[in-house]
Amino acid sequence: MAALGMVIVSTLTAGCVAMPSDGPPERVELQQAGGSENLQVRVYPVAPYPGDGPNSLLTGFLDAANADEPAYATAAEYLTVEAAKRWKPDAGLVVLRSVSQPVTTGAIGDTRAEFKVTGEQVARLDSKHTYRADHDAQFEARFSFVKETEGKNKGQWRIDQLPDGLIIDQTKFKNGYRAVHLYYPTVADPWAEKPQTPVLVPDPVYLRRRIDPFTSAAKALVEGPSSWLANVVDPVFDRTTKIRDTVTVSDSGVATVKISVPDFGGRQPYCQQMAAQLFHTLSDLQGKSQLMRLDLQGDRGGCQTDAGRTAQIAPGVLAGGTAGTQQYYLLGNGQLIQASEDARTMPVTGVLGQENPQRPAAFAVRRDGLEAAVISSDRRRLGVTEGGKLGEPVLTSPAVGPEAGLTSPSWDGRGSLWVVDREPEGTEVKVVRGRTVVPVRIEGLDRRSVRSLKVSSDGTRIALVVADQGRQGLLIGRIEHSGTSAAPAATVTGLRSVGTVLSEVVSVSWADTDQLLVLGKEDGKLQQLHYFGTDGSVSTDFALQGGDSMSSVSATEARGDRSDKVPPVLATSSAEQQIYRLVGNQWREVQGKPKAWMFSYPG
Repeated sequence: MAALGMVIVSTLTAGCVAMPSDGPPERVELQQAGGSENLQVRVYPVAPYPGDGPNSLLTGFLDAANADEPAYATAAEYLTVEAAKRWKPDAGLVVLRSVSQPVTTGAIGDTRAEFKVTGEQVARLDSKHTYRADHDAQFEARFSFVKETEGKNKGQWRIDQLPDGLIIDQTKFKNGYRAVHLYYPTVADPWAEKPQTPVLVPDPVYLRRRIDPFTSAAKALVEGPSSWLANVVDPVFDRTTKIRDTVTVSDSGVATVKISVPDFGGRQPYCQQMAAQLFHTLSDLQGKSQLMRLDLQGDRGGCQTDAGRTAQIAPGVLAGGTAGTQQYYLLGNGQLIQASEDARTMPVTGVLGQENPQRPAAFAVRRDGLEAAVISSDRRRLGVTEGGKLGEPVLTSPAVGPEAGLTSPSWDGRGSLWVVDREPEGTEVKVVRGRTVVPVRIEGLDRRSVRSLKVSSDGTRIALVVADQGRQGLLIGRIEHSGTSAAPAATVTGLRSVGTVLSEVVSVSWADTDQLLVLGKEDGKLQQLHYFGTDGSVSTDFALQGGDSMSSVSATEARGDRSDKVPPVLATSSAEQQIYRLVGNQWREVQGKPKAWMFSYPG
């Protein structure tokens, strides 16, 4: 299927229309804390006032602990000397929908008192700054107070027992913290017959917004990946490695990082690998087009890197580049066509570009755009093209029936094809490498069944739409490859929920290396398009309303020649079998003859 097309057969035109029968699209505010208007507001801590009672003292402490102060020195003034020594503010963070007023747990005595803070926990950060969403979790923390009998605070109330970490409400969290991506290279692929170049995988964390973000991000990177991602990436940095000084970024966009490596002499590949990770991590903070170069300095020696030198291992490099931004449509006559950005279309070369009365039930174009996989109309056979030709099926399902058989083919960037096989005895996920079919073990799935999937281009993570007690939810799992090229094996593990605010998930697609586009609904609302990070956090402050007629969506990790240009989202309406492009905030109907039936980006 080389070049995917030669002769122009039609032109798809885009007319600006609303989604059918559901009214015009509009931005819909999510039910989460505000605060975006205060993102530039710096919060200064206030020390305790003489004579403060335990109630006001606790309120003041919570405010001071969440202020923009690097070492929490003012917050420590609310504690006894011994409590200040024990308290570990960086142990983690609990995000509450709102923090309750402190409530006493008993009578306040002359010298001792106890209070508690409660609330609905919506998220938490662990000691590595990794975000986890919580759904309807109740939180309670207890604080004990004593009246000092000596020292400079004699006669004043102070906190002597408290939990480690911080407690914060959603508004202050949004104001004081920002999402940052740390980058680590993939581990060696045991399935590969020869060594392959690793690619950088994003590990999302939340760091304090105004406390030296460049140095904080560099330190977090050196500390190593999250426990969730650790098995599929190489930390590179030694556990004893430290960032020596403040990370600086010059007006010309050159970042300088000093690191505790004794000598980089003769270790340039090692230096370049570290520099690449730091460059992409700091680029997310500075802006991908604004950081021009990174200088990494050890105790002796160092190296430089930039976007050009790191291009081969850059995040999303396996998403297909320009080929990954092309749109593919399966027409009603069974013909597969490719559409360019100017909406000109051409049939793919080979058998899939021809009319087919037995229209495939599903298709997936490989990330490089050169080959494709198709599932037969009865969902029993999976075929993969080679040179534009379809040979014998690589996989045949024994299942029979409209809700059984093969579905949801998805390519990673290494050429592995993932598919769901809905058999009578239960649902299986399988991966095809060449003509080798490998059953995939999914740990922690329990009684849930997989309805569809989408694999990331780097092959380390997979999004699963699962059926659970009559509803569909979204899980993301970590893919661990094992075995050899002759006998490959794969396990999906570390399952965690994404989009816990949604009561029903309809469709999912990767929209970036660490972002999922999800079509779903909250109770009592129309379906909307939501963007979620792979850690479960909400990636944007709004959702685009689409309507209940929407049945599937497609986006892409690829950015082509311009990393700042995001290809449009595609969506289909099941009511009219009509396909739409999302251009800006407007749905535009894709028109053409014969009418398109299905759509997809490569992957």
